[in-house]
Amino acid sequence: MADHNIEVHEVTRVEGHGNIILNVKEGRIDQLRLEITESPRFYEAMILGRRWDEVTHITCRICGICSIGHTSASLQAVEDAFGIEISRQTLLMRKIAFCGEILQSHVLHVFYLVAPDLLGVPSVLPLVETHKDVVLMALRLKRLANDLCSIVAGRHIHPCAMKVKCFPHCPQKEDLAALRRRLVASLDDYQDAVDLLKTLSLPDMSRAMEFVSLTHPEEYALYRGTEILSSRGDRTPIHDYRQKIREFVVPHSHAKHAATESGAYMVGALARFNNNYEQLRPEAKEVAEALGLAPVCMNPFMNNIAQVVECVHATLEAIEVIDELLDREIVLEDPTVRIKAGRGVGMSDVPRGQLIHDYTFDDEGLITEADLVIPTNQNLNNVEHDMHAFVPRILNRKPEDIRLFLEMLVRAYDPCISCATHLLKVEFV
Repeated sequence: MADHNIEVHEVTRVEGHGNIILNVKEGRIDQLRLEITESPRFYEAMILGRRWDEVTHITCRICGICSIGHTSASLQAVEDAFGIEISRQTLLMRKIAFCGEILQSHVLHVFYLVAPDLLGVPSVLPLVETHKDVVLMALRLKRLANDLCSIVAGRHIHPCAMKVKCFPHCPQKEDLAALRRRLVASLDDYQDAVDLLKTLSLPDMSRAMEFVSLTHPEEYALYRGTEILSSRGDRTPIHDYRQKIREFVVPHSHAKHAATESGAYMVGALARFNNNYEQLRPEAKEVAEALGLAPVCMNPFMNNIAQVVECVHATLEAIEVIDELLDREIVLEDPTVRIKAGRGVGMSDVPRGQLIHDYTFDDEGLITEADLVIPTNQNLNNVEHDMHAFVPRILNRKPEDIRLFLEMLVRAYDPCISCATHLLKVEFV
């Protein structure tokens, strides 16, 4: 078996870079690690001393893809600290925007970043010639998702209309009705996507692992949850997340890793699917069955299939929420907020997994402590464990095949580097 010395450079991650190092000697792994070399941005320190009404607009800039997710978790943290119960109207409007973000992100990842791998091309551009209908479908679905966010939240990224307690303006009913018609029509596009994906195959790599996500007794937990649920059966109150999730630093990465008492774990679409399958809508379950996905699935490559399943679920969720809004009077609500000292924790299960915002305020509404736990950081430890399990199975492959499989494995997690068409640049030394 040949020796390998593989260096993967410039893994872009949230406007940063990372490397994969693989050294194989006499058929055994000598070194294998995922290095995140992006300089830390210290968002927790950046928001210390800032006012309660500033923090959401700062933290939503952490990610241009999960901007509404950061906004959602941030708003929940502020409202939790101040004891604010939002109205049904505000909850419904936030849910529409959150469904839009799920669709924005999943469509971008599956059709722009994963599909080229499955169709044997280096990027989405060649698909314009070979699979024009697929590209046009992806553009339609992405535009619809953007419009869901912008019509409700003011912008399709970095929302300006999602505020503590309420929305400063309300969408027009005719705009909501138009969105509903487009959402219904988009289900045909997702059926075409399922038909295409049924003809393709993903690598088969299963490894026993723990899946962690939010859960809610009344719904498939996305915008909100009541507890942290592990596939091992334990539940953790949101305020006690540090009892379940332990962040730590590693010498080869600027990004923190995370573990539970059992070790590495996975968050994201596959974790939600495995933990909350019974709460998926029947149509989404049918998509999962058609694409060969059933709980509990231990293959991280199937995270991409779980994303398609969630697209159908989020589309139907948005339709139902819009129907409820159309049946009620939409009014401007009182924006008055009473400030008090205290700690608040907000959690949403964003496209890449559970996101935690934890703030402590003084009696003037200034932040004195903050902790933000990002999904990609939670997944990095598990990615490395997957690599150690996967690489020995492919060492008999050609170097270019090893490179492709490494790319696909990292890409399967949809880390926060997914805005780049080419995830990895690999050099064999």
